[in-house]
Amino acid sequence: MLAWSVKQLRNSMGPDLQHAMEAIRWSTDYFIKATNTPNVVYALVGNAEGDHNCLERPEDMDTPRTTFAVTAQAPGSEVSAEIAAAVAAASMVFKPTDPAYSKLLVNRAVQVFEFADKYRGSYNDSRGPWVCPFYCNYNGYNDELLWAASWLLKATRKPMYWNYVKKNIINFKSDMESGLSEFGWDAKHAGINVLISKFVLGNPSNANPFLPYADTFVCSVLPESPTNTIRYTP
Repeated sequence: MLAWSVKQLRNSMGPDLQHAMEAIRWSTDYFIKATNTPNVVYALVGNAEGDHNCLERPEDMDTPRTTFAVTAQAPGSEVSAEIAAAVAAASMVFKPTDPAYSKLLVNRAVQVFEFADKYRGSYNDSRGPWVCPFYCNYNGYNDELLWAASWLLKATRKPMYWNYVKKNIINFKSDMESGLSEFGWDAKHAGINVLISKFVLGNPSNANPFLPYADTFVCSVLPESPTNTIRYTP
């Protein structure tokens, strides 16, 4: 989300642009390390149960820093695709100022997405005892795969990712329609449709179902919308 914001608003960010890019790079450096071995993605560091029993500063933690990875034999498509999406989005942020780092990011995003798509499965199943109940995935990994492919489409402009999104938006249509008014850590449906809508604007033949879905989301959250379905606190 931070990379998406910087990509769209960098020209109006002034001196805050550098701070935002530093924050993004802090994350992408971590993701590069977590995906350094092909077909292995480190998804969790630490014991979730123990960490939640004592909420404290990272500097003071003395609980085990055990690492948990997803692999071809123990897949985790949602966490892998989510990392691929983040790294692909960040690659566009760094392209004007650090093309070598940008290239590293987009190449890694391609690699991790291929792993997530080829070895499909939820880390709820492969790493459930360690990630649940705190970090369970509740609505499946299909939206994360589409989210990653959408960002790779933006980052590479390669037709293969457009074909993937077009093909699989139909396969995942029921998932999409159930998540049209939600965009969050577990549900990427609205983000996919807004992102792809910006890509297909001006080309009506490619607008469906992305533009109608995006409109439904936007109209559900704007307070002044006649079809608003989201309630806000005062």
